[in-house]
Formats: sequence, structure tokens, C-alpha cells
Amino acid sequence: MKSVLTSTALAAVVILLCASVVTGQQVANSDQRMTWAEKLNFPKGKKVVMLHADDIGMCKEANIAAIDYLKSGKIQSAAVMMPCQYAPDMIEWAKKNKKEDIGLHLTLTSEWKTYRWGPVSPQQTVAGLIDSDNKLWRDVPGVVTHASGVEVEREIRAQIEKSIQMGYRPDHIDTHMGTLYAHADYIKAFFIVAQEYNIPANVIDVSDPEVLAGFRKMGYPITDEVVKLFDSYKLPKLDFFSSAPNGSTYEEKVENFKTLIRSLKPGLTEIIFHPSVETENLKTITNSWQQRVWEAKMFSDPELTEFFIAEGIVFTNWNDIMKRFGKSSR
Repeated sequence: MKSVLTSTALAAVVILLCASVVTGQQVANSDQRMTWAEKLNFPKGKKVVMLHADDIGMCKEANIAAIDYLKSGKIQSAAVMMPCQYAPDMIEWAKKNKKEDIGLHLTLTSEWKTYRWGPVSPQQTVAGLIDSDNKLWRDVPGVVTHASGVEVEREIRAQIEKSIQMGYRPDHIDTHMGTLYAHADYIKAFFIVAQEYNIPANVIDVSDPEVLAGFRKMGYPITDEVVKLFDSYKLPKLDFFSSAPNGSTYEEKVENFKTLIRSLKPGLTEIIFHPSVETENLKTITNSWQQRVWEAKMFSDPELTEFFIAEGIVFTNWNDIMKRFGKSSR
């Protein structure tokens, strides 16, 4: 298949916040547009943020951290990887905690060295998604090179249906490792499925020239034709999207996160992170375990809580967004 992301793009595959340099005219045009935060009747000029835990269901350590945060109200949203071993545990928890905002982290890759998973669909029906180990491809180029849009749509539907069959209708859907934004056919499938199920996806408003330039600079296949797909998407969108920055120490990580918050423009921003409690098992799964452990601590840090108050941050989640969207559409 064509339009494989560059290696540079893959390194930043989930960092979609516009960090690119734009012209003054682009900034001016961007500032004139009505943000999605305003469309959803949030106060004008406010930074509206959703702290969103990714990779839930991947391991028990992720589930423990996410549940702790959700119960304490420190974060607003989380998403489950349905192909993974501990997804059923999280779905069962979501069924018992219906007020929480729990979605699906639609998963088409299996990136870790020894801890891996296959598709939800019967393998013979999604052969292009399967590597020589009968698991999902380890990286996005592997998927793009081998899997058709039909196979991708079949698998993401299967993941949604599995959750529904277990008794839980997800509150939102998003994409693990950004794979569903790596090819025009995947983007089309992603948007079709979201709208058909009326489940909001993490779709960014590319009518903002800065956002569009940021996508294209990182190598995403956002052609003029794909822009039309974004324009025709009927559910609510995000103004910005980013992830919690890394740090060489916990203190540096917190400061880097503060810098990210300060850099945001007014509008609706989703910030993803990957919290996990520290165990020896986690250390065997991923080399990023230290960042994940710090992320399991960071948003309970009183210093960061006070920072959010001082910055006047407004928090939301997908449930609130869809309620506001329903009212604004009347």
C-alpha cells in the first residue's frame, strides 16, 4: 500500500499538537475561527482540557493506575485495548461505573518485544494485519504495507462489537500508535465507523491551518481529498491533541507538562498519557516503564493540581462533549 509514514513521523506518531512554525497570517486566520470549545458552549478564551489515559487493558498495572485516577477524579477519560489480555477486566469495571468516560483504544499493532497480541477478528478475515508470528504488526509501516482499508474497518468494528457483546457500549474511540491516521483508507474507515455507531472519535479540526500544517509536516497523508473527509465528519472534533512529554527526572517531567499546558491556545485539547503502577512485570513489558510510573503519580501531585487552578484550566470528557454537542445541534 502507498503513503507509508516516514520514520520521523512514526517517532512522533501520537504527538499531534502543532509545534511547527507558521506564518503570522496563518496565526491570524487561526485566531479568527470559532474553536470547538466555543461551539460546545465552553467559556470563550478558555483552555478546555481532557486528560486521557491510553493503553488501558494492556496489562493489570495500567488498569490499576487508570481506575485509581478515574475514581479520584484526577483524570477525565481512558481507553481500552480490546485485543489485550486485561481488557475484559477493565470492561467489567466500566460496566459497574457507568458515569466514567471509558472508550476503546482501537488497536492494530502489537509493538512490544515479548508481550504481544493478535486481532479480535478471525485471523483469516484480516490476514493483512497479521505478521509471521500470527500477531498484529509491530509498527505502523507494517500495517500500512500489508493491510487493506477493508481489513482495518473489519477489525475496528470487531473490537467495538466485542465490547458491546460484553455489555459495554464505549463512550468514544481513538487509535493506538496513530495507525488509523496513517493511510487515507484507514481514516475513511475510522470516520465511517465512528459516525455509524455515533461514537465520537479523536478527530482534530484541520480547518485550522496550524493543525493541518502540523499533520503534514509529520508525514501524515492529509491530502486535499482527506481534508474533505475531515470537513464532512459530523461528530464533535478536537481543536488540539498532544501527549504528556517525557522527562529525565520526575521533576523535569512535571515541568515539561506545565510548559505544554502554558503553550496551549484556547480551545478543546485532549492530552494522552500512559499511567501504570510499578511492578517487575511492567519492566519486562516496556522500556518506557519509568515514564508510565511517573504518569501514574503526576496528576495526583498537589503542585500540579494547584497549577491547573492557577492556569484556569477547564476539564471535560467525551460524555460531557457529546451532551453539549446534542444541545448545540438542536
